[in-house]
Amino acid sequence: MWRAAMSEEVGKAIQSVLERVTQAATRRPRTLPAVTPRLVAVSKTKPPEMIVEAYRHGQRNFGENYVNELVEKASDPLILESCPEIKWHFIGHLQKNNVNKLLGVSNLFLVETVDSAKLADRVNSSWQRLRGADTQRLKVMVQINTSGEQNKHGLPPEETVSTVKYIVSQCSALHFLGLMTIGRYGYDLTLGPNPDFQMLLSRRQEVCDSLKLPLEEVELSMGMSTDFEHAIEVGATNVRVGSIIFGNREYPNSATNTPNPSPNPSPAHSPEKTSKAVERTKGSDVCLLF
Repeated sequence: MWRAAMSEEVGKAIQSVLERVTQAATRRPRTLPAVTPRLVAVSKTKPPEMIVEAYRHGQRNFGENYVNELVEKASDPLILESCPEIKWHFIGHLQKNNVNKLLGVSNLFLVETVDSAKLADRVNSSWQRLRGADTQRLKVMVQINTSGEQNKHGLPPEETVSTVKYIVSQCSALHFLGLMTIGRYGYDLTLGPNPDFQMLLSRRQEVCDSLKLPLEEVELSMGMSTDFEHAIEVGATNVRVGSIIFGNREYPNSATNTPNPSPNPSPAHSPEKTSKAVERTKGSDVCLLF
């Protein structure tokens, strides 16, 4: 009974979020590239069984914040047997001493959080060494700290173009896929479009102008459980959603747990409100609401 109930709950949540993704995409201005948004189900702190249930209902892209947790899940016998086409996204802060461990993950699809030329160098050389004759380039995004908050990782916005140029010209084992941001929490959309998302849009335009790249070839990863619809409406091609798919998260040794955003969509004609998210610092990482 428990498994059947869990399967039904996860399946309904996945379907609901996918419908909201599709509806939000129809509200985008026609001036934006017509790229179908990718839903990344953020499965941090959740057991393999829940990932398998989401996979059974058609979900393929999954995101994890911590290298050790991703390594453990990617090598879990249940996931290996049940999810052969899973695509792992790493969406947390990547320290250089964890690069080799991360790149050893099978079915690693995308590293969304490259935040310096030095880190790109390390990822590039490690990928070449670990994969040997494998000529498949590793997809990466460049993370931008659009809000300027000290507790968030990412490049200063003014370094975006130079860092992307470095990756494209000097990192032959990497495939630059786009830009990623987390942005400030709690922004009230009644004040207008999220300025952090607007900042990422403008940096993409600068990158495309400088490197002569078509806009549709540079993706934007922005938007989480509380604001993914707005992010898609203004141009996101990749959204990272966890709580409204998998439910509240239980963090060890923490009295405060992540709130579960409402699964109900905001009316299309009114700006959706964002709720205050809970952050939990763990070492140099910040645990984020997705």
